[in-house]
Amino acid sequence: MNEHPATLLRCVVERITYQNPENGYSVLKVKVKGYNDLVTLVGNLLEVPVGSVLLCRGEWKVDKRYGSQFVAATWEETMPATVYGIEKYLGSGLVKGIGPRFARAIVQRFGTETIDIIETEIERLYEVPNIGRKRVAKIRESWEKQKDIKNVMLFLQGYGVSTAYAAKIYREYGKESIDKVRENPYRLADDIWGIGFKTADGIAAKMGYEKEDPRRCRSGILYTLGQLSDEGHVYAGEEQLVKTAGQLLEAGETAIRDTLAGMLQAEDLILDKDAIYLPPFYHAECGTSRRLRDLAESPGRSLFDGLFDPSSLTAETGIEYDEVQLAAIRQAVTSKVMVLTGGPGTGKTTTTQGIIAALKKAGLRVLLAAPTGRAAKRMSEATGMEAKTIHRLLEYNPQDGYKRNDENPLEGDALIVDECSMIDILLMNNLLKAVPVGMRLVFVGDIDQLPSVGAGNVLRDIIDSQRIPVVRLVRIFRQAQKSRIVMNAHAINQGRFPDISNGRDTDFFFLKEDDPERAAETIVRLVKERLSRAYRERPDRIQVLTPMQRGVVGAANLNLLLQQALNPS
Repeated sequence: MNEHPATLLRCVVERITYQNPENGYSVLKVKVKGYNDLVTLVGNLLEVPVGSVLLCRGEWKVDKRYGSQFVAATWEETMPATVYGIEKYLGSGLVKGIGPRFARAIVQRFGTETIDIIETEIERLYEVPNIGRKRVAKIRESWEKQKDIKNVMLFLQGYGVSTAYAAKIYREYGKESIDKVRENPYRLADDIWGIGFKTADGIAAKMGYEKEDPRRCRSGILYTLGQLSDEGHVYAGEEQLVKTAGQLLEAGETAIRDTLAGMLQAEDLILDKDAIYLPPFYHAECGTSRRLRDLAESPGRSLFDGLFDPSSLTAETGIEYDEVQLAAIRQAVTSKVMVLTGGPGTGKTTTTQGIIAALKKAGLRVLLAAPTGRAAKRMSEATGMEAKTIHRLLEYNPQDGYKRNDENPLEGDALIVDECSMIDILLMNNLLKAVPVGMRLVFVGDIDQLPSVGAGNVLRDIIDSQRIPVVRLVRIFRQAQKSRIVMNAHAINQGRFPDISNGRDTDFFFLKEDDPERAAETIVRLVKERLSRAYRERPDRIQVLTPMQRGVVGAANLNLLLQQALNPS
């Protein structure tokens, strides 16, 4: 029978092809009356076992790769009514204690009354040969649990919660899910990864919560601070927070200020002068400041006397250093903490090589680190030493956090960290916890390059504090002067318009394209053909940056177009 447009599909689940336990996305093979072949059903269908009878609302679509599919927007489960369906359902493994063999035996004994027997007269299962007391107890417990899951799913679906989120809520709260959500739906934003304020607020609105309910105001204030931290801010001014939260909540200023006062009293938030912090950011900022002061002021001998010889350093590294670079190397061997900064092409990498050589000559064990894998790889290639990401250096894993900390510090005498402009306040605090007193610390970075994704402008704040020695490299070396990218970066930093004239002997090109479709085609052609041919680079070593996620020239669409062009299989 041919597929046809429909909004309703009643089916029996025959096979689970794929199921993602995190987001609930599932691909099922289902039997539909009137169809000779099994139908592909896709959607958020977590916790749906083989044998389930489903009533799905959605639409038919034709996938280029997988063919005709029914995409379920919503669904509800009904108990199977036929002997075949009941046996399939019980034998699916959903009900602990019943496998295919016992499912067949139970259905042979009770037929279409099987579900009612398990639901209301479960003791009658002893009428089935060889079933045993322990097995019946296991079936009873599992059946009750499945009822709890289904009740939670139905309750949450009534408030527009997707199956994927409903499954997460049940995993977090168990049989108490309904009571906890009724009591305070805004707790979902605190407890369930992926559910934010807006989702919780939608549920609460359907439950009849008032706009100025303290629970709503509290959640909205936390959401506002979270959004500000996503934009890079460590704290918010009190007036700024009240105004921004008020716009979000459409609530009166008095209600917001009253809620804010209660949150400060309960230490859900921290007030320092006029700055209001989420506690993790406040403690990270204070911890970073204290630790830097302690490290900078820690006693330790200067390595300068008799150990720093510019001529021998040049002979050892093969690099001629200018006076500012030598001053930076001298600073590194005389200070416990220092910052080396400068724009592109000013010699930060060669100066870092000199610092490493000087520290090694003094017999120090030197560790190298950077915030990202790419930056660590570049550092390794430039120095010939192993460089680790900060997370790997601190032996981080999601379950246990950072294994290297103040109780289990790093082992070494000096640590050089590159690309420090990308380090946010939380990561910097964890890094400094693991740096023992006595270890020398060199921060390398350009404050005009990529900022941290997380909150904080740590490198700039360290420089602006004037408490840590800073050496700034300003001379653009001859080799770097040949790079239009480098020269244009400096021009922009100095407030001058960059040189956008194109030519054969340049590494900077400006292509104007007003039409998004043609712009996307040009990007694909550049990556696939022109750049790889002109610079002899493999396409997989070329990166495309775009300031947006959606749209024709957004990251999602460009990734799809590039995949189709470079890796169609």
